[in-house]
Amino acid sequence: MYLPADQQRKIKVPNSHPHKPIIERPKLSPNLHEAVSALSQLTVSLPDKRRGKAITMSQTHYRTIWISDTHLGDKNTQAEQLEDFLRNSTSDYLFLLGDIIDLWKMSKRAHWPKAHQQVMKIIFDKAKNGTDVIYIPGNHDPFFKDFDGLQFGHIGIQKEHIHTLKNGQRILLIHGDQLDEKVECARLLYRIGDIAYGTIVTLNRWLNGLRKRLGKKYWSLSGALKLKSKKAQSFIDRFEQQAVAYAKSKQVDGIFCGHIHQSKLVEIDGILYGNDGDWLESCSTIVETEQGELTLIKWAKGHQITRETAATKGLLECPTS
Repeated sequence: MYLPADQQRKIKVPNSHPHKPIIERPKLSPNLHEAVSALSQLTVSLPDKRRGKAITMSQTHYRTIWISDTHLGDKNTQAEQLEDFLRNSTSDYLFLLGDIIDLWKMSKRAHWPKAHQQVMKIIFDKAKNGTDVIYIPGNHDPFFKDFDGLQFGHIGIQKEHIHTLKNGQRILLIHGDQLDEKVECARLLYRIGDIAYGTIVTLNRWLNGLRKRLGKKYWSLSGALKLKSKKAQSFIDRFEQQAVAYAKSKQVDGIFCGHIHQSKLVEIDGILYGNDGDWLESCSTIVETEQGELTLIKWAKGHQITRETAATKGLLECPTS
């Protein structure tokens, strides 16, 4: 049943959390301090526009947008694609489901080009002009978890959040790293997997740079490897099952998250499970239209490709065109 906006509940989860992170928080380098300081000043440089800014003809308006794993600060992030999507989209709600700024990468070597700064500026601008923006930190931006319940330049920071869809369904929003221990993801295995994934994503960037010059379509190398790997698929399945169990323990109708970079929108055992993917390779997001329809989309600069799930057979083979 649809609930009017004034009757919809936003439930704040207490600071205490039953799941401990499986990896330590990174120490902030001087360069990272500068980046965080720059972020805190973004709202000062933004124009003082009226809340409820008019939508241009080129923009699509959604009721809700979910984005995660943008990994700003990582050289492999497709920030130009993300900027293009954000410029072409408006929404009443924008949920950032973790790993937005990659503090792990930036604590080792700061990488903050103009495109990454521009993405953050657009997000702050949206928040200032009336979009309800909630930031749920992940395992690559754990620094922000210390600010649970606070506002950061019109952006609310929460460890978890419950959002009510237009049809009245209550959806638990998390990053997903709190499920790692439940999926038996050991510390060493996690680190090895993270390093291997970083190498694959770098290869993916080089490969698709070449494909672009040859006039060929984008193709996800790691997406294909995930679908061909039984171990990777087994991990994804276990993660989804644990997410569903966690949603049931919270007595909600669904759970949306990120973390594993595997986009999906499906019902599992009576629970609506959504994973909005990432912006290192898949450039995917989940949106809720003004009519209440949920859609998982992949963004190709200037337009969207609608799809039900990411697990399609087409990802298994490298396209020739």
